[in-house]
Amino acid sequence: MLERDYAEAGFARRLGWGMRPALVLVDPVVAYTLPGSALFLQTGAEAVRAMSALLTAARAASIPIAFTTVRYADESCAEAPLFAAKVPALKAFAAGSPLGAFPDEIAPLPGENVVAKHYASAFAGTSLAAWLTAHGVDTVVLGGFSTSGCIRASGVDALQHGFRPMVVREACADRDPGPHEANLFDLDAKYADVVTLASAVSALSR
Repeated sequence: MLERDYAEAGFARRLGWGMRPALVLVDPVVAYTLPGSALFLQTGAEAVRAMSALLTAARAASIPIAFTTVRYADESCAEAPLFAAKVPALKAFAAGSPLGAFPDEIAPLPGENVVAKHYASAFAGTSLAAWLTAHGVDTVVLGGFSTSGCIRASGVDALQHGFRPMVVREACADRDPGPHEANLFDLDAKYADVVTLASAVSALSR
């Protein structure tokens, strides 16, 4: 019923895949997968497995790959004071914190782009848009953490920078199924195509 209401109002049209995709994994770091971390996500490990499948397909097809991570000089998070005031758990991303490391199974390889950011969006204050443009990219495949935060912000900004965002459902996770599903629904309605892992792997493999 809800899907039909949105569709009849003109939402949830398909952007479709372009000709030159890139894979962008947003903050796929230990802070979200380690039990006991303030940012731990129950389904984070499942999303990591999906991200690993995306990486395998992208690497085999020599598709551009970028990772993002949040990084601050120290626990004051002075680079983003209001964001840190809103979310004190961001101190997990102070320089040297083991929580900011990438899990072994999805760690960047030498030569793969790692973008350090201070805010939710992978595009805010970073060189990501310029890097994608330099590689002739028209489609950005997104996975990472968390759905309602950095994935949502990055999906919206990808569209606003002229890229086709493809958000891979299984490759994202959140603290609770409610925010996860609600944000995937809204992204799919207004800003991105939410796609399955199988369809994304197939598209990357082409």
